[in-house]
Amino acid sequence: MFPDVGLPELFTLAILAVLLFGPDKLPEIIQSAAEFVRKVRAISDSAKEGIRTEPGPEFKDFEFEDLHPKAFVRKHLLDGDGEGLDLGLDDIRNALDPRRELAEVADAVREAPDRAEPRAAAPAVTLEKATQHPEGAAFDPDAT
Repeated sequence: MFPDVGLPELFTLAILAVLLFGPDKLPEIIQSAAEFVRKVRAISDSAKEGIRTEPGPEFKDFEFEDLHPKAFVRKHLLDGDGEGLDLGLDDIRNALDPRRELAEVADAVREAPDRAEPRAAAPAVTLEKATQHPEGAAFDPDAT
C-alpha cells in the first residue's frame, strides 16, 4: 500500500502519535482507526459486489482491473496474450521514426565524394591594393 514507507518513517510516526495523544489514549485511538478502516473496506466490498450483480449474468466475470486501458486492449483486442489482432502499430511507429531517413542521407553524403568528378581549378584572382598618396591622390608605383 505504501511502498516508500520504511522503518525510520514508521518509528517517527509512532513517536509523533505518542507525543500528540499520550500513552493512555493511544490504544483507544488505534482501535477506533482500525474499526474505521474495517467499515470502509466492508462498504467498498459491498459496492463492488452490487456493481457485479446488478447488470445481470452477462457481467458475472466483470473485474474492475479490466477497466484499465492496457488491460482492456489486451483482453478484448489482443486475445488476452498480447498476440493476435495486428493494429499496424509497428508500421506507424516505423513511418514516424526519422532514423532510417537520416541514415540514408548520411550514407548518401559519405558516398558523394567518391562519385564526384574532380573540378577544374578556379582561375587565380589577384587583388592589388591601391595605396593612398600623402596628398590624397592614389599612388601608382609603376607610373614613375
